[in-house]
Amino acid sequence: MANKSKWVMPKQHGAWAMLIIPFWLGAYAGGLSWVHVPLFIAWTALYLATYPLLMAVKTKRKEPYAPAARYGAIAAAGLAVSLWQQPALLYFGIAMVPFFLVNTYYSKKKNERAFWNDVAAIAAFCIGGLAAFYVGRGALAIEAFELALFSFLFFLGSTFYVKTMIREKKNARYKWLSWGYHALLIVGLIAIGEPFAVLAYAPSVIRAVYLYGKPLPIMKLGILEIANAAYFFIAMIVLYS
Repeated sequence: MANKSKWVMPKQHGAWAMLIIPFWLGAYAGGLSWVHVPLFIAWTALYLATYPLLMAVKTKRKEPYAPAARYGAIAAAGLAVSLWQQPALLYFGIAMVPFFLVNTYYSKKKNERAFWNDVAAIAAFCIGGLAAFYVGRGALAIEAFELALFSFLFFLGSTFYVKTMIREKKNARYKWLSWGYHALLIVGLIAIGEPFAVLAYAPSVIRAVYLYGKPLPIMKLGILEIANAAYFFIAMIVLYS
């Protein structure tokens, strides 16, 4: 049992896209720096540490604290280097605390699949993108907030869609929430003068409507979401090049 508990991997595979995409979009737009390497190591380790930590809160067992501490040690090393170069990164960490507290609350209630729990997690990941931008530029600019917002909107749409395909597939309310959200997203982007950004979300809108109600295996659903996330990432890179 000791070996099995040494390293614990999160089961929410979709969260990996949330971990990677906002961060590296921010890093690219802000300007790539060697500091992004230790920061991303710390960012990844912190994410890996939160899973067993929240599991401990949920189960009220002490075993998950051991892998959380191991990941935490890796995160501390990466953060030490990052903060030494950019002390202001501490403020981004503080900004994430309220969202982590929301995640802790839902874990304690054993309701991790709650919609607002997902929203809080997405927001925290997008703050990571702001931090990555800051590392490269030394300051935040309008592009940083645009990319964070674009990422937030993308993953919020993904949250609606996945719920309509798995846990809420028989809930007509979620279907209309998903379809309405994606429709308003496109209309809103055009209204604010971002027609090129529409292309980044086009596959998301199509799959939200076309695939709804189809009996897709979870594995295939996950693969399609990874492909869609990769497309969004590339589209945003092109848009900000």
